[in-house]
Amino acid sequence: MAVAKSPDAALEVHVYAGTGGHSAWFSDDAGENWVHPNSHSGMYLEARVWSLASHPKTPERLFAGSDMGVFRWDEPDARWAHLPSPMQDVWSVAVDPKNPDVLIAGSRPAGLYRSADAGRTWKPLTAPGVIPASEVNGGPTRVTQILFDPVDRGTVWATIEIGAIYRSTDDGETWERKESGLVSGDVHGIAALQVPGRGKVLLATTNRGLHRSEDNGETWTVQEIPSPWPYCRAVVPRADDSGVVFLTNGNGPPGNDGFLLRSRDRGRTWENARLPGSLESTVWCVAVNPADPMLIYTCTNLGELFRSIDGGERWTRLPHLFGELRALHWRALPPGTRRAAHSLTRPVLKAAHLGWVAA
Repeated sequence: MAVAKSPDAALEVHVYAGTGGHSAWFSDDAGENWVHPNSHSGMYLEARVWSLASHPKTPERLFAGSDMGVFRWDEPDARWAHLPSPMQDVWSVAVDPKNPDVLIAGSRPAGLYRSADAGRTWKPLTAPGVIPASEVNGGPTRVTQILFDPVDRGTVWATIEIGAIYRSTDDGETWERKESGLVSGDVHGIAALQVPGRGKVLLATTNRGLHRSEDNGETWTVQEIPSPWPYCRAVVPRADDSGVVFLTNGNGPPGNDGFLLRSRDRGRTWENARLPGSLESTVWCVAVNPADPMLIYTCTNLGELFRSIDGGERWTRLPHLFGELRALHWRALPPGTRRAAHSLTRPVLKAAHLGWVAA
């Protein structure tokens, strides 16, 4: 099995997984082995972690949105710090690429908040038409993704389940609702891609299909995909401006089957990326990083994990099985960034590692 390595041999590939009830897991070897910090790490062992985000200029910290609020992972100390905020259940966190101290987070019930001091203080943002609960599912609405637009500086996008798509053109200070053409307000994810000579294309996922916009979100149209199911979750471009995009799909949450789809033409046409083996739930997350655009991770909702080291052409099923997975993130860190051990209560070695042979 090929082991992923950072293209810069001086950096280490660290992978993070957020779960629906077993907090966050950590891998320091590109996903081969995993540890599970306990509650003494600063985050309750059975927290639900919905979102993970970081900035390359601040390798010492990582942010997580959870059902217990916002947390900051302090890499040197290998501990979580809870960041008091007006939010209780945080479904999405994003760091401004221009400034690692600026964060925007989204909550359940749906609300948007901004911090200009790395999460120490927060202010609420006003988005027209956001409601706390939806009659469609009889439950709270939630902000499923925050995206700082990689094409248009100062533009930020937010997707709300069940709600709509929101756009800000002033770094998140004010917001506009953009839903013309959406066949469903159950919006899960969004991506923005530069189209050479033609501006920008936006792709957005819903429970009733993939949508496309070529007028900066003013209008949306349904984009055909090669799947028997319209349910789509994440849409993530490869981190190299190649036009390659990945789309996660399946037959519902959690579902019992799914596909990872790949486009080579910025979402116009799609093909099966062919994850190995039988899938037991909807494909859910995709993790990319410009530190190595060829290194990509994806997972199913019920915990199957896959890695590609050639930009998504071929995939390896990794051995660790999680429970419910809700977030994936990876980054390349300088060796020695972490200077303390994880706080663990369970053994990390199996019986076979100890030389034990069953009778």
